[in-house]
Amino acid sequence: MFSLIRTSPGDPAFKLLVKLLDEELAVTDGEDHAFYDQFNKLDKIKHAVIIYEEGESVGCGAIKEFQPGIMEVKRMFTQRQSRGKGYASKVLKELENWAGELDHKKCILETGINQHEAIALYKKNGYQLIANYGQYAGVKKSFCFGKTLTKQI
Repeated sequence: MFSLIRTSPGDPAFKLLVKLLDEELAVTDGEDHAFYDQFNKLDKIKHAVIIYEEGESVGCGAIKEFQPGIMEVKRMFTQRQSRGKGYASKVLKELENWAGELDHKKCILETGINQHEAIALYKKNGYQLIANYGQYAGVKKSFCFGKTLTKQI
C-alpha cells in the first residue's frame, strides 16, 4: 500500500530523502558531484512530493519554475529497497499533474550520464531528449529531457 503527499522542501521526510539522494549521487557523480550539487539546493524549490509505503517515506521528487510555463523536475529519488515498484513513475506523474495545475505547459529536467535508472525512467514516462539547457549547456556528462504536459480533464 502506498500514498502520495504534496508538501514543501521543509518537510523533514523530504529532507531525509534528499540527504540519502545526495549520498548516492556523491558516489555515482564522482569528481563531478560538486558541479551538479550547486544546482540542486532546496532554496528555490516550493513544491515537493513524497511517496510513502506502509507509512514509511521511500521516495520523493520536486518541481521548481524554470521560466514561465516550464517547470524543472528536481530531486527525484527512491530508496533502494523500494525500487522496481513503479514508485518513481507515480511521483513523476504527481509532479506533472501539479505543474499542470499551476498552468505550466512543459516539464524539463537534467540527469547525469551515469544515472542509467533515471534515464530509463524518464524515457518510459514520455520524456524526450532535448538540447542541454541553462547551466547544463555544453556539459557532455548531462542529459536533458523535456515533456509537454497534457491538460487533465
